[in-house]
Amino acid sequence: MDNTVLLEDLDAFAYREALASGEAVVLIPVGSLEQHGPHLPLGTDTALASRIAVGVATRLGALVAQPIAYGYKSQQKSGGGNHLPGTTSLDGASLVGVTRNLVKSFLGQGVRHVVFINGHYENYQFLYEGIDLALEELGLGSGSDTSVLLLSYWDFVSADTLARVYPAGFPGWDIEHGGVLETSLMLHLAPERVAMERVIDGPAAALPRFDRLPVVPGRTPPSGCLSSAAGSDAAKGRLLYEQVVGDLVEDLATELWVAPMGLAVPA
Repeated sequence: MDNTVLLEDLDAFAYREALASGEAVVLIPVGSLEQHGPHLPLGTDTALASRIAVGVATRLGALVAQPIAYGYKSQQKSGGGNHLPGTTSLDGASLVGVTRNLVKSFLGQGVRHVVFINGHYENYQFLYEGIDLALEELGLGSGSDTSVLLLSYWDFVSADTLARVYPAGFPGWDIEHGGVLETSLMLHLAPERVAMERVIDGPAAALPRFDRLPVVPGRTPPSGCLSSAAGSDAAKGRLLYEQVVGDLVEDLATELWVAPMGLAVPA
C-alpha cells in the first residue's frame, strides 16, 4: 500500500499544498464493523473499501481520507442481520450526520471533488442523504464545478469477471455476504486476515422476498454468511481487484477530468 496518498500520513502543510491547485480529489472509504462468518474479520467491508480507494487514488493522484469504519444496521437479507454478535452499527441519523459533516468540511477546505467508496450494502441511501443535505446547506446546485460522487465498489464488477470468478454461475448479489467475492478479495489483499480452514461450506441462505421485523434469527445460516466461500482464492481476488480499480479509475478520470497517472495497480 502506498501511504503517500493517505491523508492521515500527510502533515498539514503538505495537505495545504495539495489544496492549492484547486483540483484536489479526496476519496472516503466507507465500511462497517460486521460479522462475516468464522473465516473473515469484522472489518472486512472497511478493509476492502480502503484498499480499493488506495488503488484508485494512486493512479489518479488523489488522496484517501480515513474511512468511516462503522456502517448502518446490518439487514438479514444482505448482511445476516444486526442481531449477530460482532456487528456494531450506527443508526441512519448518525451515518447521515457523519457524511454531511465530512462533505461540508472537505469542500469547505477547498477540496474540489469528494468520492465516497462504499463497501457495506446498507450504507448507500444514508450516505446519499448526508451528501444531499450538505450540498443544500453549502448552496451547491447543478452547474457547480465542485461535486461529490457516491458509489459501491461491487457495481464496477464486470459480467466477464463474474463469469470467471463463478464458473458455475453467479448466485446473485443478494447472497454475496462472506462468500466467494469478499473472501477472494481478502485472500489477495490481506491473506493473513483470512482463515480458510474455518470456512463453513453450506447451502446459500433461502430468505423470503420481504423483511420481517423483529427478524427471525433462524433464517440466517449458522455461519452468518449468506453463501459459501468455498472456491475462493487469491487469483480470483486479484482479478476482481484489478478489474474494479481499472474501471473505477477510467470512470472517475472521465467524470472529474483527472488524467490517470498510468501507474500499475498496487497489490
